[in-house]
Parts: sequence; C-alpha cells; structure tokens
Amino acid sequence: MVLANKLNTWSKLQEHYDAEGKSFVIKKLFEKDPQRFEKYHRVFKGSDKTKSSILFDFSKNRVSDETLKLLLELAKEAKVEEMRSKMFTGEHINFTEDRAVLHIALRNLSDRPIYDNGADVMPEVREVLAHMKQFSEAVRSGEWKGYTGKTITDIVNIGIGGSDLGPVMVTEALKPYAKEGLKAHFVSNIDGTHIAEVLKSVNPETTLFIIASKTFTTQETITNAESAKEWFLASAKDVSHVAKHFVALSTNTKLVTAFGIDAKNMFKFWDWVGGRYSLWSAIGLSIAITIGYDNFEELLRGGYEMDEHFVNAPLEENIPVLMALVGLWYNNFFGAQTEAILPYDQYMHRFAAYFQQGNMESNGKYVSRSGAEVEAQTGPIIWGEPGTNGQHAFYQLIHQGTKVIPCDFLAPVETFNPIRQGIHHDILLSNFFAQTEALMVGKNEEQVRAEMGANVVENIVPHKIFKGNKPTNSFLFQKLTPATLGSLIAMYEHKIFVQGAIWDINSYDQWGVELGKQLAKAILPELSAPGEVASHDASTNGLINHYKKNKKQY
Repeated sequence: MVLANKLNTWSKLQEHYDAEGKSFVIKKLFEKDPQRFEKYHRVFKGSDKTKSSILFDFSKNRVSDETLKLLLELAKEAKVEEMRSKMFTGEHINFTEDRAVLHIALRNLSDRPIYDNGADVMPEVREVLAHMKQFSEAVRSGEWKGYTGKTITDIVNIGIGGSDLGPVMVTEALKPYAKEGLKAHFVSNIDGTHIAEVLKSVNPETTLFIIASKTFTTQETITNAESAKEWFLASAKDVSHVAKHFVALSTNTKLVTAFGIDAKNMFKFWDWVGGRYSLWSAIGLSIAITIGYDNFEELLRGGYEMDEHFVNAPLEENIPVLMALVGLWYNNFFGAQTEAILPYDQYMHRFAAYFQQGNMESNGKYVSRSGAEVEAQTGPIIWGEPGTNGQHAFYQLIHQGTKVIPCDFLAPVETFNPIRQGIHHDILLSNFFAQTEALMVGKNEEQVRAEMGANVVENIVPHKIFKGNKPTNSFLFQKLTPATLGSLIAMYEHKIFVQGAIWDINSYDQWGVELGKQLAKAILPELSAPGEVASHDASTNGLINHYKKNKKQY
C-alpha cells in the first residue's frame, strides 16, 4: 500500500508532463502519425452468443506513445493486476467492512466457482436467479394475479441509491425490449411528491410493489413502502391481500413478513454486493419483469464477457484499464476536476446519472488504504446528458470555457427507430462525429477571418475562435442490446476499480453517506417538539426555527 504520488512511475509521469505532456496538441499528434487511430483504438468483441461489438477510440487525447508507456508502467507498479486477482478470488478488499467485492459473481455464467470465506457463492447466486426467473415469468405471463384476479399491469420499484438508479437506468436503456402493457415505475425520494405522483397513475388491483432494502430498515424506502401499503389497503381493505401485491428484495425475513409479504416472495442478496453494483442481483427484479428474464440474462452475459476481457486482456489491450489510465492522466496531471459522459442515444439518458453514483460514491475518498490522507486528487465529478440536447446546453463551456473536461462520447451504429429511412440517426451520428472533431481541431483566427470575408468585425473575431485541443474518447457499439449494455456497464465499473487501485483507496465502502443520515435522525424529533431549537450551530438553528415557525400542520 503506497500512496499514488510516491510511486516511482508517478514521478516519471510528472517529469514527462512538465517536459512535453502539458504542451501536447492533439491535431499535431495526428499530423506526426497518420496511423494514430490504428494505434489508439481497441475493439471489444463479445461471444458468438451475444455478437456484441464496442469500438473504443482514445486517439483524440493529449497522449503520446511515451505517455501510454508510462501510464501502463504506473498500473503495473501500483499492482493493479494483483488487486484485480484479489477481487475475483474473493479476498476482502473492502477491508473497512471486512467484505469481499463480488458483483462479478452475480454475472458469472461460467462453471467456475467463486469463493467468499472458503465457500463457493455460485450455488446461492444461481438459486436466486432461478427464483427471479420463475417469478418474473409468472408476472409477465399473467399467471400471477392481484387480489381481484386481474393480471399485473404496473410494477413500482421502491428503493434508493443503488436499489433505484441501476434499475431505472437499465429499464430506460432497454425500453425496446419491454413488454407492452406492463409499465415500470420507480420511487426513491422521501419527498412525498415522488410516491404521490406515481400512485396517481396506477390501479391497486393491478399494481405490484417491489420493496428493495437489504435490512428492510432504510428510512426513505420503508417510509415509502408503508405509504404505498396504506394507499393499497384503502382499496383492498384486507391485510392478507398485501402478499399478492408486495414482494421484497431483502435479507430480513422477520421485518418482511411483519410487513405482510410472504417469505416465499423475498429475494436474497449478500453483503458482498455493494448497492451501486447491485443491478445484477435481485435488485434487478424490476428489470427482469420489464424486459423478460432471457433478456436480463443477456445483460448478465454482457457483463460477464467484459469481466473476461478485463481479466484476460493484456493491460495495453485492456479497454477498462486504458480508460482508467487516460482519465487519471487528466485528473492528476492536468488538474481536470470533472468528466462528462455524453451518450448519443436517448435510451441512455440515465447512464451518466447512474455513473455519478458508481464513480463518485466509489472513489470520492481522501483516506488511503493505509489510513493516511492521500496526497493526490482522487475521484472526478461525473456528469452528462444525452446528445444532441447537451450541445444546446453546456457544450459551450466545453468548447470555449477555461476548464479541461475530458468527455466520453457513446453512440450506437444501429438505431431501434429508423424513422424516415434513418435520417434522424444520420443527423444524430453526424453530430457525434462532428463534436469530437470540433473539440480537437477548434477554429483559429485565420479561419474566422476567412469565414467573415470582407465583413470582418475586429472586436467579434476573438469571440469566434475555438482553441480546440479538448480531449475525448469515442465509443461506437453496434446496437444497444441487453448484452451490449451489460458490457458497457461492466466496462465503466472496472475503470473505476483500476483508478481506485492506483490511488490506493477503498472503492467499495461509502462512509461519507452516513453522517448526514445520523444528524437527520437527531433533527427529526426536534421538528415536532415544542419551542425553539438551540442545539446546533447558529445557521442550522435559524433554518430549523424558520421551518417550525412557518410549518403547516397537516
């Protein structure tokens, strides 16, 4: 366990950055090397079963052959390969919670055992998957009936964080595979508005609620679940009907059955699954019901195939590793604070939000694995929206602002919706290609003057200049199938892992979410107690007392 900036290769990278890296001009790198694209792209190929294909082009980056050589040396010196082996063999790399990190087991479609504490976890994983298959098929076929004998038309997933973001993102991304007449809804926020608006659109006779809480004590989730039950019983009356309309993704049999859910309809998952990595588990039940279990299994297969690539491909051919190293180059040497994820696919409109949690909850850490404070920047801020919407919103800052913002552009070769002989898709992809080119080449003063011709307005010229040299990665996948989406998700998961390993942090705990929750529990009774509050700082006291003074009694 060595701090990242104490590694020998880190010093070499700093020297390389100071000597030439900070002055790299991407378009000049292309001029010097006409084979740059050939050298700086990789293609991931899935199996014959999935026929997935993802092209990763990292040629439009401020990276030379020497940069890449040093970055790969850094990965080796930081023992990324050893840490990878520890994760896949079930060592408790989440040492602050003494847990293995085995989301990879959830999508292990091989016969290979995966161990935690000496026990093979795969039999239990397969048992839960079989349970999910049986249940999802019963709902989709109409075999599962509500309390009045009607089939289910709506499912409402109640969860928060990883129990919500993953299922939301995947069901949106795979809408073309959704069953007609069966609609998925998601409730996460404790704000009563969220559940109130969902309940307005569903019928208690034909709605199935999925309550996703490992402990069945998560405040937001259980409060929403109790409100959903109250709403349901206002129509159903009989508490015994709860079992036909509520199921649980949990490990707490006692609380689940006390709620009114049949223990047979409780889907298990394990401590070695972090919430932000859990869509592959029973947390994905809403996905399996929406798109069908066979398609859910294809999602798993896509993740598994990317796992195989990550484990077996040499570092220099390894897409998640290369993504991580290029990102680290900007984060730690160019001082980039953020990364944008920009999918040119409307179905992927929640992809960036999903990896906000995936990346920022994993690598938003300032303490190293040894307990010492890190001395280098760790996780970047992740953000993004689908193209071309973003072009008419925030791309201005990426093109002409003062910040370095590395961007990932993602797009499908094939669309599910070839409206008007595919003209929409051609326009979409023309923008995808144009943006990465424009970000790289920019526009100089000479070009601006030539465009303005005889009508040059001197004080306008500088405003039309684009400096260019903005770094981007491009990902082109054939089609957004379940398997391709699975591979894309696993690809980003492993990128996050590699960066965390190099920064020597624990990417798999999340203590940072705890303090606010603890303080909220202390404040909650104060909001209904009589009198002014004086137990906090002056600002918090002032805000609470303003709320209490103006609060409406419901």
